[in-house]
Amino acid sequence: MASDQENSQDANAPDDTSEKEITRGITIMKSIIRDRDKAVTYNVNWNADNQLIGSNAAKLASYIGTLVRMHIPITATRWSNKELGSAKDKIWTEILRSFNIEDTTIRKKYILQLAGKRHRGWRTFLTNKYLKDKENFFVEYDPEYPVKYAIFITEEEWVAFVAQRRDENFKKVSATNRERASNPTYAYKKGRLGYARLEEKILDETKSDATSLPPHVLWKEARVGKDGTVRDDVQHIYDECETLSQSISTAEDQENRSVLSRALNVPEYPGRVRGKGHGCTPTSLYKNPRRRNPSNQEVMETLQALQAQVLQLQNDNERYRCMEKCSSQLKETSEKASINCQNKFPEGISSCQLYLSSPTYRLVGKGKVHNTSGDLLHHRPLPDGHLKVSVDVVLDKDALLPIPDIVSETTLLRDAIGSFVAWPLDLIFIDDETPTKPASKDKGILRHNESVASQKEVFAQGSQQLRQKIGSRQKNKRDLPVTSLPKKGAFVPRYQISLETLVDSSDMATAGAIRLLDMEEDIFGYSCTETIGKEDLEHIFRHQELGVGVIHTYIRFLYDNFMRGNDQLSNRFRFVSSSLVNKALICREPDSCREYLVKRFMASSTNNLYLWPYNSGCHWLLLAIDPLKEVVYFLNSIDGEWTNYPDMKQLVDTSIKVFRSQRQARVPRTKSSNITWIKVQCPLQRNGIDCGYFVMRFMREIINMNQIEIPITYFDEYKCAHYTRLQLEQIKEELCQYFIKKRLISI
Repeated sequence: MASDQENSQDANAPDDTSEKEITRGITIMKSIIRDRDKAVTYNVNWNADNQLIGSNAAKLASYIGTLVRMHIPITATRWSNKELGSAKDKIWTEILRSFNIEDTTIRKKYILQLAGKRHRGWRTFLTNKYLKDKENFFVEYDPEYPVKYAIFITEEEWVAFVAQRRDENFKKVSATNRERASNPTYAYKKGRLGYARLEEKILDETKSDATSLPPHVLWKEARVGKDGTVRDDVQHIYDECETLSQSISTAEDQENRSVLSRALNVPEYPGRVRGKGHGCTPTSLYKNPRRRNPSNQEVMETLQALQAQVLQLQNDNERYRCMEKCSSQLKETSEKASINCQNKFPEGISSCQLYLSSPTYRLVGKGKVHNTSGDLLHHRPLPDGHLKVSVDVVLDKDALLPIPDIVSETTLLRDAIGSFVAWPLDLIFIDDETPTKPASKDKGILRHNESVASQKEVFAQGSQQLRQKIGSRQKNKRDLPVTSLPKKGAFVPRYQISLETLVDSSDMATAGAIRLLDMEEDIFGYSCTETIGKEDLEHIFRHQELGVGVIHTYIRFLYDNFMRGNDQLSNRFRFVSSSLVNKALICREPDSCREYLVKRFMASSTNNLYLWPYNSGCHWLLLAIDPLKEVVYFLNSIDGEWTNYPDMKQLVDTSIKVFRSQRQARVPRTKSSNITWIKVQCPLQRNGIDCGYFVMRFMREIINMNQIEIPITYFDEYKCAHYTRLQLEQIKEELCQYFIKKRLISI
């Protein structure tokens, strides 16, 4: 709107109308415009139900009507039309210039809903005045253009509006509504006062300390005429409400129908409270929202979650049945061999050889048998006819465990190196014993098992192959240290052993002890402190599921050892904090998650790859995001799809679009809504524990390759179906070495 200096001809006219002559008799609220130009604003009040009250409430309502006529065309049939968004924002801005209203979502929603009512009333007024006769029927002739309102309506808009109102469907709806409203059973008799100001008036007159009145009380008072008499039928409804209010609790009133709706025997409409007027909702009245029926999308999400749970239960049941079957078969074999086989083993811990009898009788590994009374396996009693053994050497890489390990979901013997398993008594032999094959096994030991490389040779071969792969990379790439892989001999996790010894000798051995690790601003875009507890270290030592503290510590290790001081790597790779963006926060605070991601993306003007370890609540996966190219690489070690994480995907897509908008990037229309997601065929885990270790190794290899683009089939240098336990132990060794180097644990 123009100011006095900008337009001396008409200082009181709004901006859009300063060059038009204002027809006399039109309400444009000149006093508000004059006061606005003098920087004078009006105070407004709100009641306990967030409804507009006070001496300036009527003035604001009238001003809203003026702004609606100024900015909203009469041809707009739906107030919820997104095309009206800019006009609504302009109305809200103009109101804030003249009235002291908090710029909050709840206040804006109330004002714009009231503006919608004014717009419907404006269209109804034009229809009744110009398109209908005295009997309230539509005229047959073409109505003349209302010159009086030319400031608000163009001739083209008027022609379109008349055509809308003469539509047969509209006439039918109009006739139905007119008939329904022509003879109300309980007529409202307070004119333009409204329920909110009526409540304010009653509370002032009675000098009550109450902040609000029950809906049925207001409903009754709104139907009292000027003479003060109350009709019998109105009084009857009121009395019935009083009776119902004594027997129905507030919670029951909220969950079903209010006492007023029950007494009137009418349905309860969502989003409003009968007898309280515009702006009062179940949320504001009951302080928590009414229950609503779930949407189709919510029903489908719930159904998919239930289906996933059923599938998981079926898989668990099948696994338990398989274990039970194996246990019963092995028990039967053991009982036939010896009822008291424990007697042939010395008490304590002894070196032993491990055999299997199916499909052929053969030596499959070496380890130590633990023959102690009351010994448990993973906090559970041992199966009958079995002893606990620790696996040290595997001689048959395809050998299955006699009983799968349900804790780590391990089925292969080679994956059980360094851990405890249950083994049948008759298939365990102390090293100084010579096993005798059973009579039923006449085929003997398979020839390819007669000469088998020791585990020392197997590890040495694996280490040599890994070093050959590393050595074949480009010389200008900075490689990761492999000090934990000895050139000769079996792999020994010496840093894990050293760190565990330090922990046991320090105050970290007590429950609740913690260490703090500073995270610089360059790592996650903000300075923070990561907390490491004893349980985090125990997860590493025992190869258990990892928490965010361990993941972030490994990120700090990567930053310190490979990115600090290396401009190429530090400018190319960045990290996203899993503490600020995870499944729980995305559901609870999506706006803050989006703001953090956008701010992180805006931190650089060059091509960057943002590595984000995402925790879905029970599983770690890695997202590698290139926001400039709008490409998201999806690395999931359980071979799942990104569609299984809709909240995460929506957050990433929205953040990239906001980032695109803030940097004012021009994107072709064909790509404006298409962000490229690529599922990388990365190595897959074979249990339910290794996901965190896989994510750390993914980040390690991506940074080591020094490439923004990740091949869909993963890097040739690291391509494999599964990571071996040795490759995961390397990650753990690097972590433990870093803990020791940083002196986080000291005696």
